Order: sequence, then C-alpha cells, then structure tokens
Amino acid sequence: MRGQGNARSSPVLAVSWRPATWHPRLDMGHLHRPRSSTSHRNLPHVFLFFLFVGPFNCLASYSRATELLYSLNEGLPAGVLIGSLAEDLRLVPRATGRRNQQSLPEHTGSSAEWNPPLSFSLASGGLSGQYVTLDNRSGELHTSALEIDREALCLEGGGGAAWGGSISISSPSSDSCLLLLDVLVLPQEYFRFVKVKIAIRDINDNAPQFPVSQISVWVPENAPVNTRLAIEHPAVDPDVGTNGVQTYRLLDYHGMFTLDVEENENGERTPYLIVMGALDRETQDQYVSIIIAEDGGSPPLLGSATLTIGISDINDNCPLFIDSQINITVYGNATVGTPIAAVQAMDRDLGTNALITYSYSQKVPQASKDLFHLDEATGVIKLFSKIGGNVLQTHKLTILANGPGCIPAVITALVSIIKVIFRPPEIVPRYIANEIDGIVYLKELEPVNTPIAFFTIRDPEGKYKVNCYLDGEGPFRLSPYKPYNNEYLLETSKPMDYEIQQFYEIAVVAWNSEGFHVKRIIKVQLLDDNDNAPVFLQPLIELTIEENNAPNAFLTKLYATDADSGERGQVSYFLGPDAPSYFSLDSVTGILTVSTQLDREEKEKYRYTVRAVDCGKPPRESVATVTLTVLDKNDNSPRFINKDFSFFVPENFPGYGEIGVISVTDADAGRNGWVALSVVNQSDIFVIDTGKGMLRAKVSLDREQQSSYTLWVEAVDGGEPALSSTTKITILLLDINDNPPLVLFPQSNMSYLLVLPSTLPGSPVTEVYAVDKDTGMNAVIAYSIIGRRGPRPESFRIDPKTGNITLEEALLQTDYGLHRLLVKVSDHGYPEPLHSTVMVNLFVNDTVSNESYIESLLRKEPDINIEEKEPQISIEPTHRKVESVSCMPTLVALSVISLSSITLVTGMGIYICLRKGKKHHREDENLEVQIPLKGKIDLHMRERKPMDISNI
Repeated sequence: MRGQGNARSSPVLAVSWRPATWHPRLDMGHLHRPRSSTSHRNLPHVFLFFLFVGPFNCLASYSRATELLYSLNEGLPAGVLIGSLAEDLRLVPRATGRRNQQSLPEHTGSSAEWNPPLSFSLASGGLSGQYVTLDNRSGELHTSALEIDREALCLEGGGGAAWGGSISISSPSSDSCLLLLDVLVLPQEYFRFVKVKIAIRDINDNAPQFPVSQISVWVPENAPVNTRLAIEHPAVDPDVGTNGVQTYRLLDYHGMFTLDVEENENGERTPYLIVMGALDRETQDQYVSIIIAEDGGSPPLLGSATLTIGISDINDNCPLFIDSQINITVYGNATVGTPIAAVQAMDRDLGTNALITYSYSQKVPQASKDLFHLDEATGVIKLFSKIGGNVLQTHKLTILANGPGCIPAVITALVSIIKVIFRPPEIVPRYIANEIDGIVYLKELEPVNTPIAFFTIRDPEGKYKVNCYLDGEGPFRLSPYKPYNNEYLLETSKPMDYEIQQFYEIAVVAWNSEGFHVKRIIKVQLLDDNDNAPVFLQPLIELTIEENNAPNAFLTKLYATDADSGERGQVSYFLGPDAPSYFSLDSVTGILTVSTQLDREEKEKYRYTVRAVDCGKPPRESVATVTLTVLDKNDNSPRFINKDFSFFVPENFPGYGEIGVISVTDADAGRNGWVALSVVNQSDIFVIDTGKGMLRAKVSLDREQQSSYTLWVEAVDGGEPALSSTTKITILLLDINDNPPLVLFPQSNMSYLLVLPSTLPGSPVTEVYAVDKDTGMNAVIAYSIIGRRGPRPESFRIDPKTGNITLEEALLQTDYGLHRLLVKVSDHGYPEPLHSTVMVNLFVNDTVSNESYIESLLRKEPDINIEEKEPQISIEPTHRKVESVSCMPTLVALSVISLSSITLVTGMGIYICLRKGKKHHREDENLEVQIPLKGKIDLHMRERKPMDISNI
C-alpha cells in the first residue's frame, strides 16, 4: 500500500517549458498555486541544467516537464511506499525504428523493458537522503529512516519554496506542508524533468501547551454579570486544523464564572472569562481553578495551567465607628500634651480606598478645639493647653471619620474636667548619669550601686507628708538619702546586660496624705559594651571531601554569632596558626576553601583551628576546631613490592605446595584497596590465593621436562572502575637427583669389541659414555669397574672421569679369549647417588673367525664377583652429613649449584649432539666403528643385539 493507504490521484502531466502550475488533486481537497515570482526565479536553474545535460535543440524536441503530487501522513516509519514514478508517468518502451513523442501506449512498462534502461535520480544531493529514498531503476519513492515531523519541517508562515534544489520544504499556508523534489528521468533520449510535490498531512501528535504554568486574571469586584475578560497566554498546539486547540474549560467554576472561546479570522481561538455572579472582594478576594485546553484529535489531547482570578478592590465601603459615644475624664492639673483618649474607625476596603482622616465637626466650639487637639491621622486627642479656672467643666466633641467619596462617620466624645483643689506634690530630679532629652544612658558594664539621679520630693504648701516609691521593673532601686529629708537616690541594684534588655522605663511616684499621686517617668537606655566573644555554632566542625578535588574547592561556610551590637557584633574569620597554607578562609563570608588538590594517600586527615574575631575594642575572639577527612577515590593501581619476582623451587615439588608469596599493596582504602590476584598465563598449572597471595603449582613439576616457568600475575582492585597492574614471576626449578646416569655407549650388554694381541700397554681400547638428565653435582658422572671375568681381565682399567678403557699390561698368549668388564656408572647426587651398570665385552684375538662361538659365550651368564669399590675421581666431595639442617639453607645451596651448572649443562648438550652425529655416521658404515679416544687405534665392533642396562 502507498502512503499507508492514502488515496493517490493520477499525476498531472505538463509538457512545456513554462513553470508547471498546481492542479486539483483528489486527496488534497483544494487548489494550491505557487507564486509566479518563485517559478520565474527558478527558471534559469532549469535552463542551466538542460545545458549541462545535452544540446538544447535535442532536449527541445524530446524532453517533457511533468508534475506529480502525493500526500502522506507525518510520522510514518521507513520503507512506506509514497508512489511509483514509472507507473504514474505511464512510461512504456519506445519504438526501436523511430522516435515518436506523440504516440503513448495505454499500458505501462517497467524501466527494465527500455533499451537502454531508464534511470531515475534526484537533480542534486540536497536533503533528499534525509526524508525520502528513490529507487534508481523502478522509480519508487519510499520514506527514509528519518521520521517526517510536519511541525519541525513546516513552521507557520514559512512561505513558498523554490525549485532550485532537489528537495525543499514549502508551507504556502498554515494548513499545508509540501516536500518538493526535482527528479530526472534518463538517458537523454528519454529525458524527463519531473517535479514531485509531497503533501505532509498533520496527525494529532502534539498536546496543547500553555506558555506559562500560572495565569492571573484581575476582575473588579463591581464587575457586572456577563463581563467578558480575555485570558492572556492562550494554549499553543503545533498541530493544525482540527488537531489544534478547539475548546477550553475550567475544572472548577466556583459558581461565579464560565468560559467562552472566540475565534478570529485567522482561526486563532482565545478563551474569555465571563462573570456569572456578583463579586465582593471583602467576602472572597481570590478564586483558583485549573484551565484546560483540549484539541480536536481522536482521542483528544489536553493541556492545563493554574488560573488565579483576583478580585480587585473598589471603594464600596465607608468608615464606621463601633461606638457612637465615648466618655472622657480629665483632671484639672493634667500636664499639657497628655493624651486623654483616641478614636478609631474601620474601613473594609484596601489601600487608598481605606484611607481615613479625622476632624472636628463644625458644631464643636472653638474653645474646645483650642483646649483639645485632635490628630487627623491617628484620632488621638491630647490636652493642648493648661486647664484654667474658668474652663467649662464639660466639653462635647463631635468627631468625623472621613473616607474618599464617603459620608463621614460620627462619634461624640464627652470630656468631663475635674478641678483639683490641692496642689500636687512636686518631684525635682537631679541627674548624675548622662541624660539627654529625658533619656538616661548607662553602659551595660556599669557596676552595681551606680548612682543615676537624686530626687527631691516635697509638698508645695508644706502641709502634708509626702511619700514616694519606684514603679516599674528593672535592676534599679530608690532609697532615702540620709541624713537629708525628702531626698532619694536612684541607683542600679543588679548587673545589667544589654543583650538581655536594652531599654527600661520606670517611674518615681509621689503621693501625699490626701491621696494625690504624681508620677515622673524615667527612661533608661543601656549602651552596649564589647562583653561577648563570637560563638561558633559548633566547636568541632567535621568536614569531608573526596581526594583529587578541583582547586579552590568549597569546604563549608563558617558561621559565628556575636550578641553585641554594631561593630562590636561584626565577626571576621581567620585561620589558626596550625592551618596548612593551602587552606583559605574568607574573613567576611566565612567560606572555607582548599586551593590545592588533596591526596588521601599522602594525608588522610587534617586538623586545625579557625578563629572568629569581633570588631570591638579590645576585640574578642573564639576558636573552633576543623577536622577534614579526605575520602578515598580509586586513583591508585595495585603495586607489587617488587618489579618482578623469582622463586627457586625444587623439582618434584608436591601439588598445591607453597611456592612463594606475591606481595602487593594498594594505597587506596576500603573497597578501592581490596586486591584480587590471578594468574594470567599458565593458569592450568599455577594458581594463586587471592587473600594470602600465595603462589602454588597444581601439579608436581619436573625440571627435566621444563626447567623454568615465566608467569604474569595480575592484581585488580575493587574500585569502580577497577584498576590493575601486572608483574612477572620467574620460577626456576632446582634439580633433585631423580635420574640415574643413562649409558649411551656401548648400547648393549651383548656387543663386543675385538682387541688385537699386539695392542701396546697404555693404549685406549674403548670407552663407556653416559649422560645424566640432572644438573650440577647430580649430573657429574664417575666410571668404575666393579666386576671382571676373563683370562686376565685386570689387564684393563677405566678412567673414572672420561670412561676411557685402556690396556694396562701387554697381552700374553694366555690372554686370548673373551674379557668381560662390569662397569658401574654413578652420579654424585645428594643425599643418595644413583647409578647404572653396563657390560663391556672385549675379545682378544687376531681375528674374529668364529662369531657363533663368541655369541655363545656372551649368552652365558657371567660369574662375576661384584667389587664394592667406589670410583675415585678428582672431584672432591661436597656432601657432608648434617644431623639437623633446615629446609631453607638446603634450597639456597641447591639454587647456587643450579645457577652454576647452567653452563655445564649447555656444554654437555652440545657434546651429546656431536656424539649422536658421529653415532649415526658409524651406523651408516655398518660394522666399521671408529671411537675417538686419547690414542689412535683401529677397533672392530659388531652389534648383535641391544645392550641391557640395569640399575643396581
């Protein structure tokens, strides 16, 4: 199916050189016409292309310009068929005899039937590979792997697109979105220039979204019913048509509002808030609801925001008094300026709408206004002048409370004046402390019993006794000052603390025997002293930071408080003398930083002091301790204590025996410092204990099979990510005397050698040659004759070092016959040497005339007495009997012997190879064998059967 089942109308063909126009399509629903200016602007590009392809006159005869229009939904997957250009252009093979542009068959044909075949390609690279793919042979258009997003391709107001490139985007209107392609049909004799337009249809893949999450609307409280208010910040939906925003609603209308949606000529929908009931700010000043925007998709998608409807105040309330009348009593001796009463009205409005001013009514006599002053802002009534003897006893004060645009509220104040017959007592102060404008200033550190003032208490008429006392709370006392009468001293009674209380108000009260009271107010203001040191919130500040921190890393912000005021309470911060230089402390903000990178492996804990100093004179300070723990990071690889390890192990070491300990360390801590060891190579032979680092061999090792092993051991820590390191392990096997000498010549106990009677004494006759697979002293071989049989077998001797057998004495006539020598080949192994034996047969005669006779003699068991004589060689024995020797000295000695014998083993190997080469040479010559000895002699040997070598 093409375009996911969307209808595809037949292509419109335009065979002309003029810009192709738009044609009505079955699946578009309306006409589109591109701008003529755009088409004319692109025409030169078309001509340039034609000039590039071939001669203009040829193209003018056989080329066709064609338009195809397709449509598909956005968001389709890759591989969806959009259309087939070959089918929609109705391309069929042309007649081979001649070219006739006018005749087009009714049926279609594939490009494969054309000769040469048709080729479809985009005019240039451009963006074609991103959104569509074009099959060069079939001409089929498919969607590419890049999903088409209509909202991303065609932004509203994008305008038309030119045909200059192979693909472009066009958005002639807010509802249309076109993908434009230029396709070439080749070869030249079938050339066509095809303009393909792909209309991208919108799907409901975007939900409405409000630009802000909080929307506020203000409605006057006197707004009439059906008042409409536009809600700013309407929802936006990138989709178009019915997939765009269609309607709005509120989650809670509060029974006071509703929503309406208006659509303008551009199709934009704006929500309007409609008032449905009477509002009163004084009853409820705010309504909160959720506004929901819904699109027209199926299913519809929603977007929401919080809508706050604020009710703005209007001046719909006037000032009101709670009472209509108040009664006031004033004594005739009242002090001028004394408040006698206060009136207060209430207005439920806000701001300037609730502004109240107070004034006297015009009915109030001027005499009353002169006697009593009314504060127009606060409504406080004060005694404005001294009450004389002719003043009226009763005054009616009518007071108005005035609000903006309101009828004044009225309250009546009835003032009754009580005349005083007797003169009150007098209080005369004389201040000792500093007093300014009736306020006494004392330092908080003033000592107890600091005098403040003297007070003289007297009766003006001298008729009555006057007493006094101190009224109010505070660290003060008033006591008679003797020996004077009516003199009182005011002084401090307790220590004072500015930080607890800064201001005191006390009164000296005097009364006479008639009960008349007089009060003198005294205000005491304490002055702050620097009596408090700064205090840290915590005396011990525990901090942590990961190692390898960035320079100037933030550690903490120190905070200390000082109860003093002003500069005395300003705190500065300083590092203590024990703080390292790479720590910094801002003296103003208290921010503690470290300027360098810390390394836990270098130092894990820091402990130093910090000081908080105030600005008093003299300054005070306090000290806190900072402890900083550097947390570990996995920044260190495991480290072996040695660059490489070497172990000397005796061969035949038991399986899973302890070879040696691989010591490894990791400077990190915790899991970062946990190390696991593993054998990288030859893990089938060796294993290592992760916990102890003990290296073991799974099997017993044989030095003769392999004398040394080279291992690589890897150490991996437990960090994330893990770090690792490797080391080289060399294991050298120490030789143990576990191999007896191997006799290589003679090869059989049944072989014999002809010795001529004319052989001179001292001449070499033959040799015994043996090797030992062991090394060192375990491979040093000694030869000895331990058994003899024959006419006079003692005529022959053997060299204990070389194994050469020589004739000791001249052979006599009686010495003719078979001489049999049992030779013992022994090594110098420790603690027990090993040996092998071989029978050397020497036949003394002029010729070998009767071989069968000699063979019969050889087959007989020789009756030989075994001599228990050890071979004597010049190598001095190095073995001593040790009753109690530890294993370690033995291993060390074996190691030294093994290293010293490497050269000897190498030389012996070369010698063996040379001997084997000569042996093969002798076998090629059948019976003739020449053995290199110290003396030159022709010897004849016949091999009859392999020699039996037995270990005794």
